[in-house]
Amino acid sequence: MFDLSQLFGPEVVAFLMVIGIDLALAGDNAIVIGMAAAGLPKEQRNKAILLGVLAATVLRIAFALVTTQLLQIVGLLLAGGILLLWVCWKMWRELRTTHEEEEAAEEALEGADLDKDGTIAGKAPRKTFAQAAWQIVIADVSMSLDNVLAVAGAAREHPYILAFGLLLSIALMGIAASYIARLLQRFRWIAYVGLAIILYVSLKMIYEGFLEVYPLVNGTVG
Repeated sequence: MFDLSQLFGPEVVAFLMVIGIDLALAGDNAIVIGMAAAGLPKEQRNKAILLGVLAATVLRIAFALVTTQLLQIVGLLLAGGILLLWVCWKMWRELRTTHEEEEAAEEALEGADLDKDGTIAGKAPRKTFAQAAWQIVIADVSMSLDNVLAVAGAAREHPYILAFGLLLSIALMGIAASYIARLLQRFRWIAYVGLAIILYVSLKMIYEGFLEVYPLVNGTVG
């Protein structure tokens, strides 16, 4: 399989891929949180967004503690690559959300009437705090695992870059989530670049995982 590290060096490629992954997934996570919180009254909306950011941060740390170790087990690199393919499909579908959904999510995150219709996320379906919190936690579990798995797959042979990627992911979620989300909405190509990087990482993990598993399977069959 073609390896970009042959052209630019493994550390540089891993570093750039980690940044691309974090930008794409942090913004994507923020949009999902914003969409879940958009249907809440103003006084509950900020609490739901804060809950989402805190949950995402805790989950990223928890998943990071186990994922990097699990990828050392023969067969799980292949499984992780296949899981990332599903992440790519899910991310592709999320990138094609309607303009109204995106607008409501942005307004919820910013706490501002961006479309000047006199309401903040006024077009979003109404829901209870418990419904929004449940949606946010479920989304955070999935997207935090996606993020950690993608970063670990891109930088697993470079522990310092791996640590940087996880810290950057947490910082983006905690500090600049709404800004990154709006940036991705304005410059849609950044999200597609992130999607392409994750697709590359998933295919690379599948290829390397297959090379790990094949001798064992071939030996068992023989």
